[in-house]
Amino acid sequence: MTKRTFRRAFRDSLPIMAGYLALGFGFGVLLQSKGYSFWWAILMSCTMFAGSGQYAGVDFLASGATILTTAVMTLIINARHFFYGFSLLDKYKGMGVFKPYLIFGLTDETYSIVCSAQLDETISKRKYFVFLTALNHFYWIAGSTIGAVIGGVLPFSYEGVDFAMTALFMVIMVEQWIRSEEHLPVILGVATTVVCLCIFGADVFIIPSMALIAFELLLFRKKLDKTEVERDD
Repeated sequence: MTKRTFRRAFRDSLPIMAGYLALGFGFGVLLQSKGYSFWWAILMSCTMFAGSGQYAGVDFLASGATILTTAVMTLIINARHFFYGFSLLDKYKGMGVFKPYLIFGLTDETYSIVCSAQLDETISKRKYFVFLTALNHFYWIAGSTIGAVIGGVLPFSYEGVDFAMTALFMVIMVEQWIRSEEHLPVILGVATTVVCLCIFGADVFIIPSMALIAFELLLFRKKLDKTEVERDD
């Protein structure tokens, strides 16, 4: 069962591997352009694994931002993970010693796969979640390390590199839209985010929009659960 589970996790992680190698590469190149060696890329990717948070971290390091500023901005950037965690309470129940790592390694892309994967009785859910998280973490570490090493040897234009994470999020959203028959969560997410952006402004719209989205999903939970059950049947 372990080999079968690993093969399934690896297969499901292949799209993320392509994205993380490229995005990690961009992060490594960007970090190296600020004067930091590839060891910093390895250290940050092993201990943070935050994607967009790491991209922002490059600017924090380069600008000499205070700990308070860094903490507040990191909270704003990654506030969505609070809501991810709430929705995975049942799926991650009984994970034992692996639960802290699964929490640490939860990214937007891993969350997307965990929520959408259809696993039969031949696949160990516990091992699947661990393998999937570890594989995605490895891809990011590898990509950022390669980017930092090559970035120190070959010249690069860094224009647009910091948009890479946004581009990946858009690709994931489109893929989920195509694969899923229920489009209500995407519609609610996009509409609520746009409204909050107009009301609160670009600097502080993330937290209120995530809070409202969470409330809306709870409001429509029965409808969404019913749709999922009908799909499984």
